[in-house]
Amino acid sequence: MSAHGAPRTLASHPVTGLHGTADIPGDKSISHRSLILGALAVGETRVTGLLEGQDVLDTAAAMRAFGAEVTRHSPGAWSIHGVGVGGFAEPENVIDCGNSGTGVRLIIGAMATSPITATFTGDASLCSRPMGRVTDPLAGFGTAAHGRAGGRLPMTIVGAADPVPVRYSVPVPSAQVKSAVLLAGLNAPGQTVVIEREATRDHSERMLAGFGAEIATEDTPEGRVITLTGYPELRPQQITVPRDPSSAAFPVCAALIVPGSDILVPNIGLNPTRAGLYQTLRDMGADLTFEDPREEGGEPVADLRVRFSGTLKGIEVPPERAPSMIDEYPVLSVVAANAEGTTVMRGIKELRVKESDRIDAMARGLEACGVRLEEDEDTLIVHGRGPGSVPGGATCAARLDHRIAMSFLVLGMAAQTPVTVDDAGPIATSFPIFEDLMGALGAQFSEMADA
Repeated sequence: MSAHGAPRTLASHPVTGLHGTADIPGDKSISHRSLILGALAVGETRVTGLLEGQDVLDTAAAMRAFGAEVTRHSPGAWSIHGVGVGGFAEPENVIDCGNSGTGVRLIIGAMATSPITATFTGDASLCSRPMGRVTDPLAGFGTAAHGRAGGRLPMTIVGAADPVPVRYSVPVPSAQVKSAVLLAGLNAPGQTVVIEREATRDHSERMLAGFGAEIATEDTPEGRVITLTGYPELRPQQITVPRDPSSAAFPVCAALIVPGSDILVPNIGLNPTRAGLYQTLRDMGADLTFEDPREEGGEPVADLRVRFSGTLKGIEVPPERAPSMIDEYPVLSVVAANAEGTTVMRGIKELRVKESDRIDAMARGLEACGVRLEEDEDTLIVHGRGPGSVPGGATCAARLDHRIAMSFLVLGMAAQTPVTVDDAGPIATSFPIFEDLMGALGAQFSEMADA
């Protein structure tokens, strides 16, 4: 069942020639952080281009529950009257974060060092995901967490009344864990230090600095060391949210594998900690160019011109690139299925604990569509069939995961026979205009009656 409604079975049909301009919604990661940091600032933060997917709307509702005034003025244009660092009020009701792992983990971090108690829940997918990776380091501040077995939601967080700063080395690459600890450090004395052995997306560091926090980053033999000084007075900001590179991955990859395609994807955020997919696609021989590179809101952006690339070659993706493209491996595996040769994706075990076990979800669906592959705990190997050679014809399980659903719908556009997903509803959590946008480019979807 979808995160917020009954299942919607959707079939994607083979097409020829995607054309036009794909106006992608705002970046989900930056949208979450805009709302949370705006709520922790003193004064009014104004945001344009905010993603209005369900994940972000759930975070907006959570900020209201903690006492911030959050107002939507027009599509994508929002304002947040913040309560200041340490100013969160105790929510009257349970905080429902829907499908959003990013939302719940960042919000828990933001309230963890305030002397309040809050209970969090979510949909079936979110309630199956481990929260210990966040609550364990937050315990160092003095925060207590009481949840279900395995550290799962529903969970009650008791904020630290007298927090102390922490020094924490992140055991696995995770921007969510890093960000939760940094947000908790805002309301702790002294300096909170986070050490990353592998760099992850740095939106939190960029945005904290923009809001006026004292934060420094240094590359050392130990890894990337991020030091945050507590008790800043965060200043409200004017934020223009770049277009989401993870959402852009779907029309980009579709255009690469659908014959005759030529599309423009404008204003895409190309933060180096997020752009690994695009380098990987170019390594595979993709006809992908970056036009008018520039900076908006402190983030690098460009317009992407994408054309059908019938000579894509399988490659071994460098494992160290994984943190910069972790959400894009599902749709990359679709591209790999349409390439010549074998694509090897290693260092991706983080996909096992996303909205679903994304390695298993893609492996089972690709196999059902006639693609040969191998997998282990940390690896997915796809043996490409070449352009236009994937049989398709299967119904694939989305597993309450928006990226799995969209990936199989992209596969159907280039397969020999339609590919169906059992529930397209979760797509609304991150990319609510996906069907309309892809349809305007030339994709053909049909909703299937319940069996």
